Amino acid sequence: MFKLTTFLIVIIAFNYSYQLKPNVLLIIVDDLRPSLGVYGDKNARTPNIDTLAKKSAVFTNVFAQQALCAPSRNSFLTSRRPDSLHLYDFYSYWRDAVGNFTTIPQLFKENGYYTHSIGKVFHPGISSNFTDDSEYSWSQTPYHPPTEKYTNDKVCVTRNGLAQNLLCPVIVDEQPGGSLPDVQSLRAAKDFLRYHKQITALPYFLAVGFHKPHIPLRFPIEYLSRYTLSGTKVHTFITVGYHPFENVKIPLNHFHSSGLPNVAWNPWTDIRERDDIKALNISFPFGTISDYTIKRIVQHYNSAVTYVDDLIGELLQSIDKNTIVVILGDHGWSMGEHGEFSKFSNFDIATKVPLIISTPGAISVQKTIPQLVELVDLFPTLVDLTKVTNGLERCLADGSNSKLCTEGKSLVPLIFSKSEDVSEKTAVFTQYPRPGEYPTLKPNSDKPHLKDINIMGYSIRTNQYRYTEWVGFDHRNFSIDWNKVFGQELYDHNLDPNENMNLVTRPEMNEMINFLRKKLRLGWRYI
Repeated sequence: MFKLTTFLIVIIAFNYSYQLKPNVLLIIVDDLRPSLGVYGDKNARTPNIDTLAKKSAVFTNVFAQQALCAPSRNSFLTSRRPDSLHLYDFYSYWRDAVGNFTTIPQLFKENGYYTHSIGKVFHPGISSNFTDDSEYSWSQTPYHPPTEKYTNDKVCVTRNGLAQNLLCPVIVDEQPGGSLPDVQSLRAAKDFLRYHKQITALPYFLAVGFHKPHIPLRFPIEYLSRYTLSGTKVHTFITVGYHPFENVKIPLNHFHSSGLPNVAWNPWTDIRERDDIKALNISFPFGTISDYTIKRIVQHYNSAVTYVDDLIGELLQSIDKNTIVVILGDHGWSMGEHGEFSKFSNFDIATKVPLIISTPGAISVQKTIPQLVELVDLFPTLVDLTKVTNGLERCLADGSNSKLCTEGKSLVPLIFSKSEDVSEKTAVFTQYPRPGEYPTLKPNSDKPHLKDINIMGYSIRTNQYRYTEWVGFDHRNFSIDWNKVFGQELYDHNLDPNENMNLVTRPEMNEMINFLRKKLRLGWRYI
């Protein structure tokens, strides 16, 4: 009797210890730049995210390590940079190509959490072993919405029939499958939260990846406006988040930047492939888009963000108070800035992302954190917040602790410190590959395969400057030739926060260029 009682006490204590651990809800929004009300975007209507932010840590200087979906996601989910993963495209799996690096959900799974993936978390395909890294990272089969397969079909209604457009507001019931992927992901997430406690007493790590505002900009038509651009009434009610055309503001710097080297130019090949943009017959690679079309792109992007904000608001109503919530974008997205669109560059507009962290009972009012942060910092931050392990070691240059370590830095001191004296990074790093020094369609200079990468743009961002060097890169052995320079960029954020003026040819900047070049070549380990 004594042994049985002791055994039951141990089991109860074991379950109770897990119940005390916080749940984690990680929300990843595809192609989301800081176009949110909380970040001061006047085009944005994001009341649900803004409400969460009022009791959260809001980081305002956060950068992805590469402005492309698969490399960015695998980078922050393993806390390894693209050069450590040897992943700059969509076509390799880090466990096969480099090493058996541990992921955030894998660590939680191995330490008593029930982990589940819904929607686009890892990039699907070979970059996550066609399984979303399921064997290692998730406690059950990841969920992908059935209507995901129609993402790039001709489903946009036009006067000439169905098209594969960039701008694609829709009537949801009339879409293939009668729904949209993000609506189905929301339903799956709510179902998981409703039934999780019936499945297991373990705390959960739930990652939900929303597709929008990734192109095509396909969302319920009511988020666009009460009226079409011609004034014809298309909907009988007003939503809180509608985006009437006349209120939309376009970027002031919607022109090719002065002094930008050709190798740095992003010719936005992905949106050129869309029927509505293709019909504009824009010359490749430096042709321009009209102000009218830019305004429509801004309107549709922000409408898609409002749509996702509503889904996030509904999801947040389903969690309990013992849940850490993280909302982030995997990289930014250009809407005409520098005459560019989409991502595929080292500019702030392509690499800067929102990051909001809500911790149960810890923050009662919004805490805005302006220090420089990188997405690789997320992994050690979640470890420190949950105490799921005793912390992560910093990865060594020789790879001797390569399975479980971090190339980031925990943000917990920034979240909980009451002073400005917390040790912070003096710089952050991004990179982007190119096949050659001039924009091309074949190979695609925006999305080159590894075998075509001959140049790498390495960029260092300090509080005041962004300095970028486009240098020789050997894709066969991943070696860098710093002596082979194809282009340089220098922007002073105190004078030029939108990165319009390349100062690299100014003689008075030579001393600063040499200083930043040394820091760039030393890399993140010495920051």
